[in-house]
Amino acid sequence: MLEKALTGSKKYWVWIFFLLAIIGIGVINYLRQFSYGLGITGMSRDVSWGFYISQFTFLVGVAASAVMLVIPYYLHDFKKFGKIVILGEFLAVASVSMCMLFIFVDMGQPMRIMNVILHPTPNSILFWDATVLNGYLFLNIIIGWTTLGADRKGVPPPAWVKPLIYLSIPWAVSIHTVTAFLYAGLPGRHFWLSAVMAARFLASAFASGPSLLIILCLIVRKVSKFDPGKEPIQALGKIVTYAMFANVFLLGLEFFTAFYSNIPGHMHPFHYLYAGLEGHGKLVPLMWASSILAVVALILLINPNMRKNENILAFTCASVFISLWIDKGFGLVIGGFVPNPFEGVTEYWPTLPEALISLAVWCIGFLILTILYKIAVTVREETSSWPELH
Repeated sequence: MLEKALTGSKKYWVWIFFLLAIIGIGVINYLRQFSYGLGITGMSRDVSWGFYISQFTFLVGVAASAVMLVIPYYLHDFKKFGKIVILGEFLAVASVSMCMLFIFVDMGQPMRIMNVILHPTPNSILFWDATVLNGYLFLNIIIGWTTLGADRKGVPPPAWVKPLIYLSIPWAVSIHTVTAFLYAGLPGRHFWLSAVMAARFLASAFASGPSLLIILCLIVRKVSKFDPGKEPIQALGKIVTYAMFANVFLLGLEFFTAFYSNIPGHMHPFHYLYAGLEGHGKLVPLMWASSILAVVALILLINPNMRKNENILAFTCASVFISLWIDKGFGLVIGGFVPNPFEGVTEYWPTLPEALISLAVWCIGFLILTILYKIAVTVREETSSWPELH
C-alpha cells in the first residue's frame, strides 16, 4: 500500500516538500547541537528539562488519545467510529514517533539511548516509559496496517489482531500514566508532587488528542473525497467536552491544594506561572492565554448548538489544543523547576536553534502522518461503498 503515498496532487507534493525543507533546517541545527552540546539550548543547571521534554510530554497524551476511538468501536460496537478509527491509530503512530525523536534530541549524547536496551534497569521509571512507548508504537503500526490491508481486500481482519487491539487499550493508558510518574515521583519538586498528576495527564490527553483528530477529519474531508462523517465528529466533540471539563476541574484541585494549605513550595510555581515571581514572569502571558482559551473553549463546547456547528467546533478544538499545548507542553515542565530547591529563580526560554529543531521534529511527525493518512484515505475512497468489516 505504500505506493499510494507516491501519487498525489500538486498541493500534496508542495506540502511534502515544505515539510522536508523545514526538516532540513532542523537537521542542520541539530548537527550544530551535536557538535557544541546542549549549551546551544536555553536549558541550564537549574532547568535541565526544557522545550524538548515538554513536547514529548504533550505528545504522549496525543498518542494515548487513540484509545478514545478504540474503546467505543471495538468494545461497545459503536459503528459510527468505523470510518475514523484508523485515523486515530495512525495519529498515535506519528505522535509516538515524535515522542521518541524529542527524547533523542534531548540527549546530550544520543548513543546513550542504547543503554536502555544494553543495560535495562527495571527499577527506573525511564526504563518502563521507553518500554511502553515502543510497545504502543508497534501495536498501532501492526493493528492499523493489518486492518487497513484487510479493508482494502474486502475481508475481515485476521483473528490474531483482536487480542492486540484489546491489549492496546490498557497500553494506551499506561504510556501516559508512566510519563506522569516521571514527574510525580520526584520528591524535590513540589509542583509535580501530586497524586492527581496521572489523572491530569489522561484528562488533558483525552481532550487534546481528539481535538486534533477532529481538525484532521475536517481537513481530510476538504482535501479528499473521503468523508469521515458528521456523527463521528460530533461524538468526538462530546469526548473533548467531558475531558476538557475534567482537566480544568483537576487543575482547580491543584490550585486549591496549593493555596489553601499555604505551603510555599506548592504556591511559588503557580505564582511564577500566573503572576510572576521576584520580577520574573516570561511565561505569565502564555499561561493566561492558555487559561482564557480553555474557558472560551469550555463555554462553546458545553453549548450543544455551538458544538454542532462544525466551523465553531473547529475553532473550539484549535483553542483546546493550543491551550493544553501551552499548559502541558510548556508551563507544566518549566513550572516544576521554578523556583529551584534553593529558592532561586532561573528563567528558561527556548533558543532559536532549539525551536528550529523542535519544529523539525513536529514536521517529521506531520510527514509520517501525511503519508499514513494519504494511504488510509486512498483505501477508504476505494472502499467507501463497502460495509465495515472490523
